[in-house]
Amino acid sequence: MALVHTSTGPAHPRLGRATSWILALIYTKFAAWRGYFRASSVYASERGASFRRKLEAGEQIYLLGLGAGGHNSGAALVRCSKAKGIELLANDEEERYSGIKHCTDFPVLSLQAINRRLHREGQSSADLHACLGTWDYPAFAAETFGAIVAEAPRSWAWMQPRMHQGLADATPLYQALWHGTAWLRTALELKPRLPIVGLRHHDCHASYSYACSPFAGSSEATMVAVLDGAGDTGAISLYEARGSELRLVYDNRSFFDSLGHVYSIISATQGGWTPLSSEGRYMGAAAWGNSCRLTNPYYMRLRQIFHFGADGQIFLNRRLARWHLKGFIKPYSDELTELLGPAIDLARMWDPDAILSVDDVVHSEITRERVDKAAALQLVFEDALCHIIGAFIQKSGSHQLVLTGGCALNCVANMRLLDHFGEGYFDRYRGEKNTRLHLWVPPNPGDAGVTIGAAYAFAMQHGAPLGPRLSHAFYCGDGPTDDAIAAAVDRCPEVAWVHLGNGADSTQRDAYADLLAFLIAQGAVMGLVQGSAETGPRALGHRSILANPCHPRMLEHLNAVVKHRERVRPLAPMATLAAAKEYFELQEGASDDAYGAYNFMVLTAKAKPAARTKVPAVVHEDGTSRVQIVRAETDPFTHAFLQAMGRRVGVEMAVNTSLNIGSPIVQTPLQAVTALRRSKGLDGIVMLTASGAAWIAYDRSIGGRKDGGQRLRQWISNWQSVQPAATDGAMALDRGGDEDLDSLINDLDRPLQ
Repeated sequence: MALVHTSTGPAHPRLGRATSWILALIYTKFAAWRGYFRASSVYASERGASFRRKLEAGEQIYLLGLGAGGHNSGAALVRCSKAKGIELLANDEEERYSGIKHCTDFPVLSLQAINRRLHREGQSSADLHACLGTWDYPAFAAETFGAIVAEAPRSWAWMQPRMHQGLADATPLYQALWHGTAWLRTALELKPRLPIVGLRHHDCHASYSYACSPFAGSSEATMVAVLDGAGDTGAISLYEARGSELRLVYDNRSFFDSLGHVYSIISATQGGWTPLSSEGRYMGAAAWGNSCRLTNPYYMRLRQIFHFGADGQIFLNRRLARWHLKGFIKPYSDELTELLGPAIDLARMWDPDAILSVDDVVHSEITRERVDKAAALQLVFEDALCHIIGAFIQKSGSHQLVLTGGCALNCVANMRLLDHFGEGYFDRYRGEKNTRLHLWVPPNPGDAGVTIGAAYAFAMQHGAPLGPRLSHAFYCGDGPTDDAIAAAVDRCPEVAWVHLGNGADSTQRDAYADLLAFLIAQGAVMGLVQGSAETGPRALGHRSILANPCHPRMLEHLNAVVKHRERVRPLAPMATLAAAKEYFELQEGASDDAYGAYNFMVLTAKAKPAARTKVPAVVHEDGTSRVQIVRAETDPFTHAFLQAMGRRVGVEMAVNTSLNIGSPIVQTPLQAVTALRRSKGLDGIVMLTASGAAWIAYDRSIGGRKDGGQRLRQWISNWQSVQPAATDGAMALDRGGDEDLDSLINDLDRPLQ
């Protein structure tokens, strides 16, 4: 494919804008009739004025953030006061309860969890001051039809229902608009109807991400960039923040001039995974490809997918793309097909987040051609990102950036931003010495976090002071209880458990952390369940699978036997701050709040030479690692475990991947036990309850043996024998079958030799 003529923008932009304006008036009235109000409505103004009065009176005010439809639906609970500002109490994701990844259902189960949390706060759903929606539904609906009209007549195919599959299925959004307040009343057990105030989608992303960042409240200007597939009116929104105020400075007003759509569609149609499951996998595959812009055979031609405009604008080249007209039915032009080959259609894509049987998992062959195409797309994405942020820096004069929206989950591109906008850039282009870009990304920059943002946006717009910064991500649902664990194992006869005792005090906690490190040092692969789950797509130590990073075959073993996933997928390290500094090149641009940008696995770091030798399991093919730094003050058990790993294997680090097998990250003990049964290489799961009780569950039928937990129980016995005081005699074996440890068979095949 030679140089392709560039065609940007819709065929009839003015007609599209006029259509959107007219339809917005109609949809606004319809939405109000259904109990859904826009931020400019009289009802929203009344709620805002009342909020200000309560704030001044010193009251505590509870706000509900609601992701009523669209992927990753959920609900968040926020408490506001003049004394403490805005405080996040909970962010419940519907997928964790329903077991459907990227769930689009109205979040009934999440709302029920919020209701339970309100009762623990001594409140009820009747005490909610307002319900804030994550979309401006009338604007979204109007802009959607306006975009279709703007491309007429070739875009009439979008009127077919099958066109929306995989790219822009708005059905859940319209269902939520029609039934939302009725479903909300039922889920929260409300008597009167609670109207929903819908806020601009990108305002929600930006408000939460900025307010919880290390830059929040600063007198210096902070850039906030929202980049995703699409919001209410466009795919790119840029804000300037100062103090507690956000100001929108740019909205690209286009659904299709979108970094998110380009990456999602090409990663799916070339990788063969369904959208929303494809992006992270393709980013992992890119590390195996040719990442040199001079020699990658696809990069220069694929870069023509974007036109790089003045002032940091990007435009989709409509001579190459066809998804704005044909969706997944015919996403490529002939020229793009010539470059990349035919697009894989939706019917032939595999959904890796919905595995029905791990025995049936067959991965596509990984070839040089496929990974080079992935690398080319990653390079083009990084070019576009740097183009946008470079112009933003020049306009704002700021060196502080909060990056959010689904595109911010591209942790490799985030690292490249810090590389590109280092001290050399600011010296050369701005004449500023000793200055570099400083970056922060929240743990849930995608739609899993926008529920929080709706409540934050409303509170900030109506005078609430900013509250505490985000130091951890453990806000999803409740922690396991003794009764829930017992009920889970009772439903699974093949699962047995060891009850360790009570670890409420620090001595007991440290003992159990040492036991977990001891097991992993022996070669065990263990799950960990404690407290509320992580909000966002990354497991961070509350719903994790842990393993020994020093074992040279651990990556292969986890991908093939434990997680049943593609061999190009990397494993991430969790580490103490000291270990992270020792083995990885942590960047100064991420050093705010004691390198807090590395707390959430949203930023990769280059591995130092010692890491390749010492912890090969967590160094990816391109020499980077998606690091998570664990702090004693936010996760004392996991931090104690990492310190124990230092004693057991010589490095305060562990492999950390999400505790899930073809499902969302597990939420409940029953889901954890189900994951244990589905995996063929997970040795056991440690569960810690709020009361301090510690349990280890294991599957007695692993590998078809009489008792798959024999090896694990032998290791526990060995650990106990050398430090019997560690558990104060509390350890006991339950339901082990032949519990006599001396009779255990010692010649079991080890999964890793």
